[in-house]
Amino acid sequence: MTGLKLPNDYDVFLKSLKERVRAAQLRASLAVNRELVLLYWGIGRDILARQKDQGWGAKIIDRLAADLRREFPQMAGLSPRNLKYMRAFAEAWPDEPIVQQLAAQIPWFHNCTILDKVKIRSEREWYIRQTIENGWSRNVLIHQIESGLYKRQGKALTNFTRTLPAPQSELAQQIVKDPYNFDFLTLGPEAHERQLEIALIEHVRQFLVELGMGFAFVGSQYPLEVGGQEFRLDLLFYHLRLRAFVVIEIKVTDFQPEFSGKMNFYLSAVDDLLRHPDDQPSIGIILCKSKNKVVAEYALRDLHKPMGVSESRLMDELPKQLQKGLPSIEDLEAELENQKPT
Repeated sequence: MTGLKLPNDYDVFLKSLKERVRAAQLRASLAVNRELVLLYWGIGRDILARQKDQGWGAKIIDRLAADLRREFPQMAGLSPRNLKYMRAFAEAWPDEPIVQQLAAQIPWFHNCTILDKVKIRSEREWYIRQTIENGWSRNVLIHQIESGLYKRQGKALTNFTRTLPAPQSELAQQIVKDPYNFDFLTLGPEAHERQLEIALIEHVRQFLVELGMGFAFVGSQYPLEVGGQEFRLDLLFYHLRLRAFVVIEIKVTDFQPEFSGKMNFYLSAVDDLLRHPDDQPSIGIILCKSKNKVVAEYALRDLHKPMGVSESRLMDELPKQLQKGLPSIEDLEAELENQKPT
């Protein structure tokens, strides 16, 4: 309304109201989802009981779906297929308190995805908790399951327990994986200088998904000046929960002991040149084609900087006829070496 003189605190008041409305909308959305999931669980439980007691078959479920859709024509989710998901859901989670505390906190089709792709209860619970904590979309959830995240999370060989205090070391261990899956690196054999680096930057969103929640990208080939010489970090991140810089060095060969010495140097430089007084000690992750566990353990044993060693995988599940279009290990190694300062 033109010409209207607004109170001095009007903008602040309006902003607070907008925030309250958005918060209420979110709570309402979560409440609707919770009630829907609990409804589906109840329907599935009752179908399951009648199948067990009265021998209901698939045709009865088909008839039940048709009758429900006739009564509630505007309501989605009453197909025979979804009723069978409800039954499987109730069979997977027989205890209502678990459903309320976990499964009802994520969308229904997230639950269906977990039912389809994960068969062990403890793993199902883990993926539900991770979805709640990280706010995964269904596509991200599918990617994490298909990449075997449950078996990779926290599995890297590290020296964190010796170099970080207990709470920090436990959290740091959980953010590293072994192996890492870089199935988004699809450079062809014709790749030239710096194309690998450019591809990493272009695919930084996928890279961040693979790294996990909390990583913020700082830079690629990040320059550090030490003693009048310039050194470059392959990748530099900052982890918001750890409150620490994370240096990632990519090696396309087997792990060698000298890699840990170089990483130790980089971490010392980052701590001196970039680390804020309130930051925690910087952490290093060395990604290799493969590693000998004993060699890696020896290499990390007496170092005082926190670092871990993980393997990386490129297109493990890609059909062989498509793998021909991927760069060889030698191609990747050449690209990385071309990017490093002389």
